[in-house]
Amino acid sequence: MSGERYSFFSLLRETLRGHTGWKPAWRKAAPQKAYDIVIVGGGGHGLATAYYLARRYGLTKIAVVEKGWIGGGNVGRNTTIVRSNYLLPGNVPFYEQSMKLWEGLEQDINYNAMVSQRGVLNLFHNDAQRNAYIRRGNAMRLNGVDAELLNREAVRAKLPFLDFDNARFPIQGGLLQRRGGTVRHDAVAWGYARAADRLGVDIIENCEVQGIRVHDGHVTGLETTRGFIGARKIGLACAGNSSRVAAMAGLRLPIESHVLQAFVSEGLKPFIDCVATFGAGHFYVSQSDKGGLVFGGDIDGYNSYAQRGNLPVVEDVLEGGMALMPRIGRVRLLRQWGGIMDMSMDGSPIIDRTSVGGLYLNAGWCYGGFKATPASGLCFAHLLARDEPHAVATAYRLDRFGKGAVIDEKGMGAQPNLH
Repeated sequence: MSGERYSFFSLLRETLRGHTGWKPAWRKAAPQKAYDIVIVGGGGHGLATAYYLARRYGLTKIAVVEKGWIGGGNVGRNTTIVRSNYLLPGNVPFYEQSMKLWEGLEQDINYNAMVSQRGVLNLFHNDAQRNAYIRRGNAMRLNGVDAELLNREAVRAKLPFLDFDNARFPIQGGLLQRRGGTVRHDAVAWGYARAADRLGVDIIENCEVQGIRVHDGHVTGLETTRGFIGARKIGLACAGNSSRVAAMAGLRLPIESHVLQAFVSEGLKPFIDCVATFGAGHFYVSQSDKGGLVFGGDIDGYNSYAQRGNLPVVEDVLEGGMALMPRIGRVRLLRQWGGIMDMSMDGSPIIDRTSVGGLYLNAGWCYGGFKATPASGLCFAHLLARDEPHAVATAYRLDRFGKGAVIDEKGMGAQPNLH
């Protein structure tokens, strides 16, 4: 297992000896012949699942297989926003559970994930949007989630640099969740990986799944680039590649894969101290500790498994930023990247058993994957350990699309008629 618990005293000791005594954060484990549970996907959701399986349910014969390196997938390719400002009954309790886990995460896993509850402010620009946010805020408060409706003057006092007076889409106010904010994305993967490793979980990097063995309707293991790995249960947590991996077991999922681009500007002096979203277009922005503006917008409209996007979406996102705050027009764009989104047909996720015995699915996260990381891991671990859904994830059934019990959270997912 990896090194000792981080503390003020361990930091002081290593400072005095030139930081020469730190051990690797997790072992470079070689695959064993068989495990009780194998998680496919070493991103935030897969690593969180493995951690909670070991921590909450006492299961230790567990492996996480990742085709690349830890932190190289979507968990390191997002805009770091966390929030629980949802509307519908199936989503509100789940994302609030995730927010509560975020609030105690660093103490739980003994790792600095840079959780910053700086607030998330969703702006509105007309009467219809205001009414929709009033409804959303009321639903949040009825479920014990914090929400505040700000008028135009309160928004101006908080973010005076926005375009209030000459805007094509005048800002009338916003819905604020103060407990929302940002978390350092790749640190979440590193922290969960280290914590899971300390509990005996094998984290196997550079191990790509090439096939799923099924015998008499039940999984027996995985064919990988590092040999066959036997497993009684297999949990798929592989984001945009969920459809491709599930197809190895003969499953067809109600998921489309799309690229979602994210951007970082050059470093600026601090001027935006919260997360702000543009209500008249799809644009969201925050400022990193290094000073760069971190922002994003719509998915690329075509199906893709590539971690890159195309220029029309870059232009569309930047136009949204300019409409919201024109003063950024002379700021230089520093870098861009893409993540592969597993877009479900109603915009809400799937955490459920499949029709193949011993094969479980965690997918369909659309735009909400990063903010869901802790609750996703906890609920998937509960399902794998107990063979029953967690109380806050009972609505995330795979068969809801056939039964018409969809959770259509507006503006969150891949509605086929919109692209």
